[in-house]
Amino acid sequence: MFSEKTLQEVEAKRKEWEEKILAKFLQKGELKEKFETSSGIPLKQIYTPEDNKNLDYLPDLGFPGDYPFTRGIYPTMYRGRIWTMRQYAGFADAIQTNKRFKYLISQGQRGLSVAFDLPTQMGYNSDNPLSQGEVGRVGVTINSLKDFEIVFQDIPLDKVSTSMTINAPTAVLLAMYIAVGEKQGVPPEKLTGTVQNDILKEYVARGAYIFPPKPALRLTADVIEYCSQHLPRFNAISICGYHMREAGANAIQEIAFTLANGIAYVEEVLKRGIDIDDFAPRLSFMFCTHRHFFEEVAKLRAARRLWARIVKNRFKAKNPRSMLLRFHTQTAGGTLTAQQPEVNIVRVAIEALAAVLGGTQSLHACGPDEALAIPTEESVRLSLRTQQVLAYEMGVTDVVDPLGGSYYVEYLTAKLEEEAMKYINKIDEMGGMPVAIEKGYIQKEIAQNAYLNQKKIESGEEKVIGVNIFQIEEELKLNLFQLDKDIEKRAIESLNELKRNRDESLVQSKLAELKRVAQSDENIMPIMIETVKSYATIEEICDVLREVFGVYKAPSPF
Repeated sequence: MFSEKTLQEVEAKRKEWEEKILAKFLQKGELKEKFETSSGIPLKQIYTPEDNKNLDYLPDLGFPGDYPFTRGIYPTMYRGRIWTMRQYAGFADAIQTNKRFKYLISQGQRGLSVAFDLPTQMGYNSDNPLSQGEVGRVGVTINSLKDFEIVFQDIPLDKVSTSMTINAPTAVLLAMYIAVGEKQGVPPEKLTGTVQNDILKEYVARGAYIFPPKPALRLTADVIEYCSQHLPRFNAISICGYHMREAGANAIQEIAFTLANGIAYVEEVLKRGIDIDDFAPRLSFMFCTHRHFFEEVAKLRAARRLWARIVKNRFKAKNPRSMLLRFHTQTAGGTLTAQQPEVNIVRVAIEALAAVLGGTQSLHACGPDEALAIPTEESVRLSLRTQQVLAYEMGVTDVVDPLGGSYYVEYLTAKLEEEAMKYINKIDEMGGMPVAIEKGYIQKEIAQNAYLNQKKIESGEEKVIGVNIFQIEEELKLNLFQLDKDIEKRAIESLNELKRNRDESLVQSKLAELKRVAQSDENIMPIMIETVKSYATIEEICDVLREVFGVYKAPSPF
C-alpha cells in the first residue's frame, strides 16, 4: 500500500521525532507503564504507514459491498438504510410483553427482540417445581401457542421483523411463530426475523442447554434446513459471540470462538448434501461491543473480513451473499455498574457508537438501570433515543466506514484477524468446536480471561468509574422495574385453563408422531408446527425430546 521509499522516509522521520521531541516528554514520567487493548494487544505511542506495510488495499480492504467486505457488507450502508433498532424486551406474561412491544413500536423501533424467561428457555412449563420464582422474571413466559398468540396480538408479522433469543427449544418457538403468522394470514415466506438457535455457545458461556451436543446440533441443522426451504427471509441462526464475551472472553476470543461455531454449523448442514450457497446467505451473527472503543470497531471489521475468507476459501462458496457477515450488536451488559448508574448512559452511547462505526446491521443499546433490574419503560425509551441520536443527529451515518484507513484501526483489524485465526487453527487441530467444547478447552480459555479481567479491576489496573475510581457516597434514587408478584399464579391458571379446553386426544397423537420423527432422520420442523398448533405445551414437547435424546450433564472444566 506504501512504497518502500515512503516507508523508509517515515521510519527515518519517526526515529528523529522519538529522539528529539518524544524523549523530552517521556523523561517527565507522566505516562503509565503499560498500554494495551482489552485483549492484551500492546499499543504503541502512535501508528504510521510502517504498521500497515503488509496491508494491500484491494484484497484486504476493497470497497463496501464487495469482497472481502471489510468496509461493510452493503455499498451504501447507512446512507441507504439505517441499522435496525432492535431493543431486547420481554417480561412477565404475554399481555405485558405485548404492551411493551407496542410501546417500542410507537416510539420508532423497527424490529422486535423477544426475551424469554428461564423456564421457557429450558423447556419447562410455569407449573413445574423447577420454575418456581423464575416465571416471567428475565423474559416472557411461554407455555403454549396460546401465549405466543397474545404476545403478537395486533402486531402484523408481515411488517415487523422479530428476533428471538432462544436456543435449546428453538424448533418449538419457531414453530409457534410460524403458526401465529398462519393465523394472521401471513405465509412463512413473508416472515422476517431471526432465531438465535446457537446451542454450542450455551455449553461454554450461558448454560441454557437441554440435550447433549449431537442431537442438539441435529435440531439446529433441522431449523437451518427448513428455513432455507420455506422461510427465505428468515435468519435460521444467530451465531452468537455476545454471551461468550459477557462470560469473560476477550475480543480475540469472541471473534475466534464465534466463527469456529459458525464453521461447525456449516459443516453440520453440509453433511446433509445441501450446497453452501443454498443456506449460507441466511446465516447471521451477534456480537458485543465492550469498553475498548477502537478495538471493538476493529473487531467487527476483522470478523467480517475473516468470515468472508473462510466461506470463500474453506467452503468454496460462489455466491458473494454467502460470504456476508451480517450481524446484530448489543452493548455490553457486563460493563454496566450498579454504582453511579447514570454513568451507564455514557458507556452505552459510546459502545453503541462503536457498533455503528463497525458496520452493524441491527443494534440493542442497554438501559442504564440494567445492572439493577429489567429496564423500565423510561429506560428503554432512553436507550432507543440513544440509537436515534446516533442515526439522525451526529453525522456518523453520512460516510461508509469512516474509520477505514486509520493507521491505528487498520493495524488493530489485521492483528485481531491474525490472532483469531490462530485460535481457529488450534480448534481445527483438536477436531473442531464440538470436540474443543467436550474437552473443556473453550470453557477454560473464557474462565481464565474472566479471572484475569477481574484481577485487573480489583487491583485498579482496569479503571471502572464508581467501582475502583471516582467513588462517591450515594443513595440509589432510580425508579426500578417491579415485577408483578402474581405473574406466576396467573400463568399457572392460564395453563390449567388451556389444558381443560384443548383437544387432548389430538395433543397426544401429535406428541406420539413427534417422538417417531425425533427417532428418525426426518426434519423435525413440519411435525413440530403441527404439534404446537394442537396446543401441546413447551414442557410436553421437550419431555418427548428429552426421552429420545437424553439430557446433557456438563463436565467440570477444572
